[in-house]
Amino acid sequence: MNPELPPESANPPSPAEPSASATSTTVGAAAKSAPAARWAVWPSAVLAVLALLTVALLWQKVTGMQEQLARQSAETQSQSSEARALAKQAVSLAQEAAARAAVLDSRLSEVALQRSQLDELMQSMSRSRDENLVVDIEAALRLAQQQAQLTGSVEPMLAALKSADQRIVRAAQPRLALLQRAIARDIDRVKASAVSDTPTLLIKLDELVHLADELVLANAVAPARQVEKNLVVPPKAPVSWWQTGFQMVLGEARNLVRVSRIESPDAALLSPEQSFFLRENLKLKLLNARLGLLARQIESARSDLADAEAMLKKYFQSNARKTQAAAALLQQLQTQMRTLQLPRIDETLAVLATAVAGR
Repeated sequence: MNPELPPESANPPSPAEPSASATSTTVGAAAKSAPAARWAVWPSAVLAVLALLTVALLWQKVTGMQEQLARQSAETQSQSSEARALAKQAVSLAQEAAARAAVLDSRLSEVALQRSQLDELMQSMSRSRDENLVVDIEAALRLAQQQAQLTGSVEPMLAALKSADQRIVRAAQPRLALLQRAIARDIDRVKASAVSDTPTLLIKLDELVHLADELVLANAVAPARQVEKNLVVPPKAPVSWWQTGFQMVLGEARNLVRVSRIESPDAALLSPEQSFFLRENLKLKLLNARLGLLARQIESARSDLADAEAMLKKYFQSNARKTQAAAALLQQLQTQMRTLQLPRIDETLAVLATAVAGR
């Protein structure tokens, strides 16, 4: 039990202790301000709760961000390791590619060198082939020209020219186009030329050689029967016996002396031995002309024929039938020998010489 308090008058309040009235006033004021304080605490509490919720949310978000950053960091590290591995692989591949490129460059330079050498070899082979072709064509044409001169026919030259033209066409070299045109012109020229038949000329020369033994010399004395045979006797009228006898005596007297006109004094002075050698010399001239014709020495053959014609006119009777036949044969031979000169292929040979010199 609390002791009873002394009355206020008995114990007056000290200045240090508050008075009861003040205390009661304070308690009343406190009682009045307590609900207001409680209502003032609630917003701060709500704000604190909201702050706590916000902090919790922020912490959760930060935690998620940290986890995400950790995952991203881990992924980044894995990617960086993969990138480093790929970089190393790329570096190794780059180094390998560089090595391969260096090897390829060296091989390419070797291939380029081999190609240049191959091109030079092909060009040299092509030039040598063209040169061999030109040399072969020239040798074939010269041989054909010699054969034509020996045989007196243009067929060997035509065959050689056509063969050369075909070989040039197969070669298909533009640098041989000039040679091909020259060959074509020579082919036309050879085809257009007129050449005498050599076998016919040889037959005529043989006839002249056989006819030389039957020619009548200018100083030869013809037998009486031959003279009477050559003379054209008019039809005789009937005569008496004494006229017949007189004609016989007159004929015998005429045979004793013969008067003839000889233009060349050398022909009149020929002895029988000299006439034999004269015929042999005539035969030799004709045989020499024949050999010259076979050897294609046309000028020599013409000279021999001219000498034979001069001998025929000088030492043999010009009005005899066989002499006239021999003179006609000689004229034919000389006329035909004018067209006996074979055409030449000088243009083709000149182009070939130029091609060989310009190798």
